[in-house]
Amino acid sequence: MRPITEPAPGRIDALMKRIAAAPALALTLSALSVLLMSPLPAQAAGGASGSYGTKTPYAPQQNARTYQRAPKGFVPVFTENVSRHGSRAATSGEDGELILQLWDKAESEGQLTRPGAEFGPQVRSLLAAMEKVGYGNLSGRGKREIQDTAARMAQRLPGLFARIAKDSEPIDVVSSGQGRAVDSGALFASALTDADPALAPLIGPARTDPDLLYFHKSAGGAAYRDYIAHDQRLATTLKNVTEQPATHRAARDILKRIFTPAFVQRISDGEFASIGSEVDAAQAVYNLYSIAPAMTDEGSWHLERYLAPRDAAWFACLSDAEDFYEKGPGFADSDITYKMADVLLDDFFKKAEAKRDGTSDLGAELRFTHAEEIIPLAALMRLPGSTKPVTTTRPYTYTDNPWRGGSVAPMAANIQWDVFRKGDTYLVRMLYNEKETAFKAGCAPVAKGSAFYDLDELEHCFGRTQS
Repeated sequence: MRPITEPAPGRIDALMKRIAAAPALALTLSALSVLLMSPLPAQAAGGASGSYGTKTPYAPQQNARTYQRAPKGFVPVFTENVSRHGSRAATSGEDGELILQLWDKAESEGQLTRPGAEFGPQVRSLLAAMEKVGYGNLSGRGKREIQDTAARMAQRLPGLFARIAKDSEPIDVVSSGQGRAVDSGALFASALTDADPALAPLIGPARTDPDLLYFHKSAGGAAYRDYIAHDQRLATTLKNVTEQPATHRAARDILKRIFTPAFVQRISDGEFASIGSEVDAAQAVYNLYSIAPAMTDEGSWHLERYLAPRDAAWFACLSDAEDFYEKGPGFADSDITYKMADVLLDDFFKKAEAKRDGTSDLGAELRFTHAEEIIPLAALMRLPGSTKPVTTTRPYTYTDNPWRGGSVAPMAANIQWDVFRKGDTYLVRMLYNEKETAFKAGCAPVAKGSAFYDLDELEHCFGRTQS
């Protein structure tokens, strides 16, 4: 059986430079044996589907016809969300440039496989499409993801939006200030006005608030950035996770679909070290493969033919492990990866409390951000899949940890609170990727199995005091 745990949507060479700068800290023998002996789970080995990590395109997770009705007499009075931007082009052409250098060299020497001969033109076509969209910008698919999510929100809450229009309640749109998040907010607002033109004058000028929605790069994320740059336990854990023989085997398997075995051996021997190692090259192929689904409106690419499902799943494991340790539940004895998300959770509560207390006339609060904010918020809130931190003796593996980037923070991932009122009682329903979702353990719904929670109960459960 092949071992399983590993990290890495970020480039592995950059990770290894960080690791090299840190003194080696040995994992215990039991931890290392877990890392090396954990089998690849059936869901990861069964196919390429689900092997895109946090680049997974968005899909709502519940049929709209199956939502619970609010308890009798309760009507919606407010909604708020936070959404990751939609699917996008890669943030740069670095991966394509790296692998094309090797491909051009192999082509000039007649060292391509038959499928490999088609790989270079496909990569060039994909890069051209991403350049046209703009690196890091929303793709056609990403725009539709955001617009469709807004349309479904309006369909779920027709009474609320009719009330917002009737009572002229403002709708606030705020983003991180980064281009794709700003664009997502504008598209979301536009889709709401398409659903009900009466909402148009109620949507104020979009705001930016990086402290709230880009906190990993703002002042509130200083301790977190120091952890990422200097924590020796993190560096050593990721080194042990990454430097497994299976990573090199998977890398060679991928490269052999493009290059002849002799050429792959030359890459492995370091002949092209100025371009990249065998793992760098395979990582580049995986990164292009995982971004291609985001670009389906712009063209059709079949990069899955260059990665066996098991090898795609292996590099997805690398991606998930790195995100788990750097942004998610992380180590059980530390909250450094997600404590900074409290500013966003606090804002959710403040907006709901202000509606209850009559100090706000907002009808909706719409926030747009990034995976670096959604992942820690999910961990802080103990949302499904983000409930299980690890130790060095029992590290993250697919076999015994449910955390998956593709379900925790796919493209356009979103968390929504809908507030309902009856008299002086206010209830909250949470949707996570449009699925009715229970609040964390210890929070009691209004009835067993209900998706609705008294706002007072949530304040108590999350350790807040009423305004």
